[in-house]
Amino acid sequence: MDAHKALIKNIFDGGTLVEIPFFQRSYVWKEELWQRLLDDMEFVVKTKKTHFLGSIILKAGRKPQPSDLFTECKTVVDGQQRLTTFLIFLKVLCLKQQQTVMFDYQFRIMGQTIALCHGKNDLAAFEAVMNAANAEKMENPEPKSRIIHAFNYFMDHMDESKLDIMTILTNTQFVKIDLDENEDEQQIFDTINSLGVNLTTSELLKNYFFSRETIQEYQTKWVSVFEKDDDAKAYWDTELETGRLKRAMIDLFFDAYFQLFIQDRKFNITNEDKLMYARVDHLSQSYQHFINTYCCGDKNVVLGSLREYALCFMDTFKLDQCGQSIPSEFGIERINVVIFGLRNTTMIPYILFVAKNVSDLTERNRIYRILESYIMRRMIVHAPTKNYNNLFTSLILNQVLNAETLLAKLKSAGDATTYTPDDNELWDGIEHAKLVNLQSKGVLYLIESKVRPANSAVALLGFNQYSLEHLMPKKWRNNWAPCPNEDLARERDLILLTLGNLAIITQSLNASIRDAAWSVKKAGNGSGKPGLDLCASGLCTLHDVLTKADWNENEISIRAKWLFQQASTIWKL
Repeated sequence: MDAHKALIKNIFDGGTLVEIPFFQRSYVWKEELWQRLLDDMEFVVKTKKTHFLGSIILKAGRKPQPSDLFTECKTVVDGQQRLTTFLIFLKVLCLKQQQTVMFDYQFRIMGQTIALCHGKNDLAAFEAVMNAANAEKMENPEPKSRIIHAFNYFMDHMDESKLDIMTILTNTQFVKIDLDENEDEQQIFDTINSLGVNLTTSELLKNYFFSRETIQEYQTKWVSVFEKDDDAKAYWDTELETGRLKRAMIDLFFDAYFQLFIQDRKFNITNEDKLMYARVDHLSQSYQHFINTYCCGDKNVVLGSLREYALCFMDTFKLDQCGQSIPSEFGIERINVVIFGLRNTTMIPYILFVAKNVSDLTERNRIYRILESYIMRRMIVHAPTKNYNNLFTSLILNQVLNAETLLAKLKSAGDATTYTPDDNELWDGIEHAKLVNLQSKGVLYLIESKVRPANSAVALLGFNQYSLEHLMPKKWRNNWAPCPNEDLARERDLILLTLGNLAIITQSLNASIRDAAWSVKKAGNGSGKPGLDLCASGLCTLHDVLTKADWNENEISIRAKWLFQQASTIWKL
């Protein structure tokens, strides 16, 4: 076995044919991994830094025959998915940049046969992609090929102006493991992919910060917070989804804590290093680079305030808040629902910065009110979230620690990715926007928590205890009055997806009730299948909905106006 670093040109080196076993499973990568590759390649071009794309295990393959163009054959043991994706990516990039000659020179044997030969499931689709002559999407007839889907995804989402093929080819590395024909590829594959447990960011940092000679410091600054007892361990080990990744709370903390140093002007960190430090998958290396480069190797710059910030983090961020009632007053309880219930974890570094450095509770809650209002307005109008990370870290950079400055910063943000929507846009969003179910539930839940009277006989449950219900069902054609014509039917299909037709209820309705006529949907059928009267009674966001003898487009519009009145008042900026 021979393992070594390799560029893509070292894998497809002139006369080598790389073969995927004929009966190998099909190509399976999806959008999230394609987008990650795009992001990674843009990062490579921006920073000119080496990027590791994974390992490739190859075994000596069949002997060439006199009629074959290749001089050597290698069989792929592991790495089919990343090799396939990388070649599709490079093919699209070369088409878009009109450099197909370079692609053919690198990845065709004698300028003819493509150097990666696929198995039977993907052979035709892969060859069709590799033979594409124009920078345009391809037809993908049934049964749809994920190979062609990947090609079309890169066509749609690749910004070729941000990419440079030579930089990518010279900075993207693999670990190439070559096996001879007598070695057991299954044993080696299983050992590399199955044995052992990946080291987490926190484990790598713990080993970096402490040693056998610093046991007491380890006990004081690490164990007393992160490993104090079972409850503490359970808190820090809890995983949640953040974008495309699952991350433990302890990793979220170290990411947020690092931002406090990155955005501190006294360190004068270069833009190039800031780009590198933004990579969550390289966090432990980034800490080490920062300490060596900007702290003269002094780990105490980071360790000095580690414990107090970690304790503040634990006191501030409560994952279980989504299972508990929240107060009507603006505060950290509601922010926890915005962060963890509605998945806005990019706010965490700035919230930690505020929680630690603003001692006045009233002022903190004013900041939290502004942040909730800003996020919810943008959510309702379908504004993008892609620049939230830059926005919130800029607030740390500029030391924004009072409500007036925060409001001024948010209102002055004129960019489409960070601006504050006004009431006209808010109304348009409530009237027309089709939010995902989680967002719609969040909007209605947070409004519900504000408008219900303090002496309500019905307790507000936690965010997770409610489900979203369409008052007029998506399958209205089964039991509801028909529309006079198909145009009006299509309009009804659209309006029933808007906030005016949505409600949070305490338990999901049975399917037979959910799609029933309005009268049955309200009352249930009396045989253990309750309707809205029981499952939604006491919810103020339903206003007078349950008194209506009919539910139609006009009633949806009336309720939308009522919701707008509440939202524009609650989230007033």
